Amino acid sequence: MTDDKAYAFFEGKFVDIDDAKVSIKTHVIQYGTGVFEGIRGYWNEKEEEIYLFRLREHFERMLDSMKIMRIECKYSVDELCNMTVELVKMNKPNSDIYVRPLAYKNSTAIGPGLHNNPSEFCCYTVPFGAYFKGGDEGLKVMISSWRRLEDNAIPPRAKVTGAYANTAQAKTDAVLYGFDDAIVLTEDGHVSEGSAMNIFVVKNGELITTPVSDNILVGITLTSVIEFAKEELGIVASRRKIDRTELYAADEIFFCGTGAEVVSVVDVDKRPVGTGKTGPMCTKIRDLYHKITHGEVEKYHRWLTPVYAKKGSKIAAR
Repeated sequence: MTDDKAYAFFEGKFVDIDDAKVSIKTHVIQYGTGVFEGIRGYWNEKEEEIYLFRLREHFERMLDSMKIMRIECKYSVDELCNMTVELVKMNKPNSDIYVRPLAYKNSTAIGPGLHNNPSEFCCYTVPFGAYFKGGDEGLKVMISSWRRLEDNAIPPRAKVTGAYANTAQAKTDAVLYGFDDAIVLTEDGHVSEGSAMNIFVVKNGELITTPVSDNILVGITLTSVIEFAKEELGIVASRRKIDRTELYAADEIFFCGTGAEVVSVVDVDKRPVGTGKTGPMCTKIRDLYHKITHGEVEKYHRWLTPVYAKKGSKIAAR
């Protein structure tokens, strides 16, 4: 941010971030009954522009999460997008940012029920650089002993606040054991995803990722990678179940997600992946993703929402 003043959208209006507070009795704190999104904003220095990546798609997914958790939405997708652009403008960033919308159950009554429980919405922004420090060298990860939650327990397809206790266990154990992150398996032992990001495996030139039915978040970055890899690089991804031991024999592995972006995995359970360095397919996809998100590929301007929309910006305000 350009100064110390920061704003949030809270209870229907823009307020000083320090005034965006809830009671310790609030339902979402007691029971984890909220859903959230993570949206990246990329700073283009040359154009002095912030590009929000796939803003509409993130809010469409958030509304799906809200339906699953019986959280009522007061706003349309258009209203949410417009609110976000206005909020980012107010915070005046001149570097990459992260936008965090949160919808939650707001009752202060004791009891876990979602019924007869009012819903609320808020949103804030923070400066945000690389999720993985030193990720350019690739990540060393472990297979977590914690299994991914099941759809009939707490559905991973929804970004439910309480569900991220599962993510926290996997991530924390991995770091404390000396790894950068973790890969989690389904209850039947197949690969699901990373602690908080989707996964791709490369073997004999084939790009493979896990199916939606293996308890993954339906990733916006993942679907973006599948699309531009096919259209720009001629790489067609297949979606199928992946066995744990396929990770040990893979030529390349990489994570993708809004926070993680595209980052290679070079070691799994103390076994080097391929050459033990970032592979060529990951490099091509990572580099193209960076160009697309920063507004350098005209074909994919449709995925970007400019915030300042200054004269000279490549993409007109929408």
